[in-house]
Amino acid sequence: MSKRDELIVKYAADLKDKCGVTPDMDFLTKVVIGCGPSIYNPDAATVSGSQQSELDTVKNNFLINKLGLKDGPDLDKGIDAVIEKYGRSNKNKYRAVVYYLLAQHFKKESVYK
Repeated sequence: MSKRDELIVKYAADLKDKCGVTPDMDFLTKVVIGCGPSIYNPDAATVSGSQQSELDTVKNNFLINKLGLKDGPDLDKGIDAVIEKYGRSNKNKYRAVVYYLLAQHFKKESVYK
Protein backbone atom coordinates (compact mmCIF):
# COMPACT_ATOMS: atom_id res chain seq x y z
CA MET A 1 0.00 0.00 0.00
CA SER A 2 1.39 3.40 -0.97
CA LYS A 3 1.74 6.28 1.48
CA ARG A 4 -1.10 8.09 -0.30
CA ASP A 5 -3.35 5.01 -0.02
CA GLU A 6 -2.57 4.81 3.71
CA LEU A 7 -3.55 8.47 4.13
CA ILE A 8 -6.78 7.94 2.18
CA VAL A 9 -7.71 5.12 4.57
CA LYS A 10 -6.93 7.40 7.53
CA TYR A 11 -9.03 10.24 6.06
CA ALA A 12 -11.92 7.87 5.35
CA ALA A 13 -11.83 6.73 9.00
CA ASP A 14 -11.95 10.37 10.14
CA LEU A 15 -14.93 11.07 7.90
CA LYS A 16 -16.76 8.05 9.27
CA ASP A 17 -15.76 8.21 12.95
CA LYS A 18 -15.48 11.96 13.60
CA CYS A 19 -17.89 13.41 11.05
CA GLY A 20 -20.50 10.69 10.75
CA VAL A 21 -20.13 10.62 6.97
CA THR A 22 -19.84 7.49 4.85
CA PRO A 23 -17.11 8.52 2.43
CA ASP A 24 -17.33 8.20 -1.33
CA MET A 25 -13.90 6.64 -1.77
CA ASP A 26 -13.54 7.65 -5.43
CA PHE A 27 -14.34 11.27 -4.61
CA LEU A 28 -12.09 11.23 -1.53
CA THR A 29 -9.21 9.89 -3.63
CA LYS A 30 -9.67 12.75 -6.12
CA VAL A 31 -9.71 15.33 -3.32
CA VAL A 32 -6.53 13.83 -1.82
CA ILE A 33 -4.78 13.89 -5.20
CA GLY A 34 -5.92 17.51 -5.59
CA CYS A 35 -4.21 18.42 -2.31
CA GLY A 36 -0.89 17.49 -3.87
CA PRO A 37 2.24 17.09 -1.76
CA SER A 38 0.80 19.08 1.18
CA ILE A 39 -0.69 15.86 2.59
CA TYR A 40 2.82 14.56 3.31
CA ASN A 41 3.86 17.65 5.32
CA PRO A 42 2.59 17.33 8.92
CA ASP A 43 1.96 21.07 9.24
CA ALA A 44 0.34 21.58 5.83
CA ALA A 45 -1.72 18.38 6.07
CA THR A 46 -3.92 19.84 8.81
CA VAL A 47 -6.16 22.88 9.13
CA SER A 48 -6.29 24.96 12.28
CA GLY A 49 -9.96 25.68 12.89
CA SER A 50 -9.16 28.47 15.33
CA GLN A 51 -6.57 30.37 13.29
CA GLN A 52 -8.23 33.02 11.10
CA SER A 53 -5.29 33.23 8.67
CA GLU A 54 -5.59 29.48 8.07
CA LEU A 55 -9.34 29.73 7.48
CA ASP A 56 -8.76 32.63 5.08
CA THR A 57 -6.30 30.46 3.15
CA VAL A 58 -8.89 27.68 2.89
CA LYS A 59 -11.47 30.20 1.69
CA ASN A 60 -9.23 31.91 -0.88
CA ASN A 61 -7.19 28.99 -2.19
CA PHE A 62 -9.80 26.26 -2.09
CA LEU A 63 -13.32 27.69 -2.12
CA ILE A 64 -12.68 30.66 -4.42
CA ASN A 65 -9.75 29.52 -6.60
CA LYS A 66 -10.37 25.76 -6.79
CA LEU A 67 -14.16 25.47 -6.50
CA GLY A 68 -14.88 28.78 -8.25
CA LEU A 69 -17.20 30.16 -5.58
CA LYS A 70 -17.86 33.88 -5.13
CA ASP A 71 -16.55 35.48 -1.93
CA GLY A 72 -19.21 36.29 0.62
CA PRO A 73 -20.57 35.45 4.06
CA ASP A 74 -21.82 32.06 2.82
CA LEU A 75 -18.23 30.86 2.46
CA ASP A 76 -17.41 31.69 6.07
CA LYS A 77 -20.63 30.03 7.22
CA GLY A 78 -19.75 26.92 5.20
CA ILE A 79 -16.26 26.74 6.68
CA ASP A 80 -17.71 27.20 10.16
CA ALA A 81 -20.26 24.43 9.57
CA VAL A 82 -17.55 22.02 8.38
CA ILE A 83 -15.25 22.83 11.34
CA GLU A 84 -18.22 22.27 13.67
CA LYS A 85 -19.06 18.94 11.98
CA TYR A 86 -15.42 17.79 12.21
CA GLY A 87 -15.36 18.85 15.87
CA ARG A 88 -13.84 22.09 17.12
CA SER A 89 -12.01 20.26 19.90
CA ASN A 90 -10.56 17.73 17.44
CA LYS A 91 -6.90 18.75 17.32
CA ASN A 92 -6.04 17.21 13.93
CA LYS A 93 -8.38 18.37 11.21
CA TYR A 94 -6.94 16.91 8.04
CA ARG A 95 -6.95 19.27 5.07
CA ALA A 96 -8.22 16.56 2.69
CA VAL A 97 -11.17 15.82 4.99
CA VAL A 98 -12.01 19.53 5.37
CA TYR A 99 -11.84 19.98 1.58
CA TYR A 100 -13.98 16.87 1.02
CA LEU A 101 -16.64 18.19 3.42
CA LEU A 102 -16.51 21.69 1.92
CA ALA A 103 -16.90 20.39 -1.64
CA GLN A 104 -19.93 18.41 -0.48
CA HIS A 105 -21.34 21.31 1.54
CA PHE A 106 -21.22 23.62 -1.48
CA LYS A 107 -22.31 20.82 -3.88
CA LYS A 108 -19.14 21.21 -5.94
CA GLU A 109 -18.16 17.55 -6.29
CA SER A 110 -18.31 18.07 -10.07
CA VAL A 111 -15.03 20.02 -9.89
CA TYR A 112 -13.31 16.67 -9.27
CA LYS A 113 -15.14 14.65 -11.96
